Amino acid sequence: MIIHDRDTTQAPILLVDDDPACLGMLRDVLEALGIPVLTASDGNEALEMICQGDIRIVLSDWQMPGMSGVELCRRVRQRPLSGYVYFILLTSLDRKHNLVSGLRAGADDFVNKPFDPEELQIRLRTANRIVSLESRNVIIFALAKLAESRDPETGAHLERMREYSRLLAEDLASQPKYADIVDADYVRTIYLTSPLHDIGKVGIPDHVLLKPGRLTSEEFEIMKQHTLVGFHTLDAAVQEQPEAAYLRFARDIAASHHEKWDGSGYPYGLKGEEIPLCGRIVAVADVYDALTTARVYKEAFSHEKACAIIREGSGSHFDPDIVEAFFRHEEEIVNINQRLNDALVYANLPEMAPGVSIPAGTCTAAN
Repeated sequence: MIIHDRDTTQAPILLVDDDPACLGMLRDVLEALGIPVLTASDGNEALEMICQGDIRIVLSDWQMPGMSGVELCRRVRQRPLSGYVYFILLTSLDRKHNLVSGLRAGADDFVNKPFDPEELQIRLRTANRIVSLESRNVIIFALAKLAESRDPETGAHLERMREYSRLLAEDLASQPKYADIVDADYVRTIYLTSPLHDIGKVGIPDHVLLKPGRLTSEEFEIMKQHTLVGFHTLDAAVQEQPEAAYLRFARDIAASHHEKWDGSGYPYGLKGEEIPLCGRIVAVADVYDALTTARVYKEAFSHEKACAIIREGSGSHFDPDIVEAFFRHEEEIVNINQRLNDALVYANLPEMAPGVSIPAGTCTAAN
């Protein structure tokens, strides 16, 4: 089957503002730039238009009566839309406050009032470029699923992993220590690339990868090579396309997600902040999902037991800052785990062709 990229260059931008004067000014600026627009005067009208139409970019005022811009963004993120909607919030509020609450709602970018037309044009150009890359994102996730399909115990591991990773990164974005490192683009990139963490398992022999039980020490040494296989595979792609930051991100995750804060991890024995931040984030997400998922040789641990193990590993296995982020969002972690439970995910899959079976929903992330 041939999949054709959908042309997003002419997709209209939805402008949302309860102030007719501001809405008209925005419309005039964008139409003068040759950008097609649709308008909505409140959040409820906008949400209905997004759900019914082919809208890929939304520019919404933050403060509106009824449904605010940030609540509109949150509602959009909660709905199973067919394509990604890039969301820009227009605001005159304190930027730091907006960054935290806006990121938590799922906003992609922010524009201050009064807006500068040239800046707005540049930000919309970025938005269009991101939306046009959606097909790339789908392909990346498909490659990750293809690599994972070799293992009969994967379940919805990748789906949960990227949600946990995004949640932890969003928390770090609100911490002063990481303000210059973690931004909206970082959050999007870790969501995109974290599913590639175990892509190196395609190079692990079946007698090790598919062994129905615990590995011997010799087999585990072979299994550990998946980090290097992943690194070298993705590094080759980086050499071909060095300007692609997301490939470097994916490479670093593949190589470092089994490193430990105290230096006892693999493959390089990196310690502390020598480990790339993206790898430290994925390490917590990966282990939590492994602990709370059943395997042929163990039952799924309870959330409470998994949390105790993660807390105990703070400062030895895990970066203490990321462990703190994990516990600040414990309720959301549980919600993700329940929403993307293997049984529920597979129950919603389309019926397979005769003779095709779906593997039992368990995970091998801790190997």
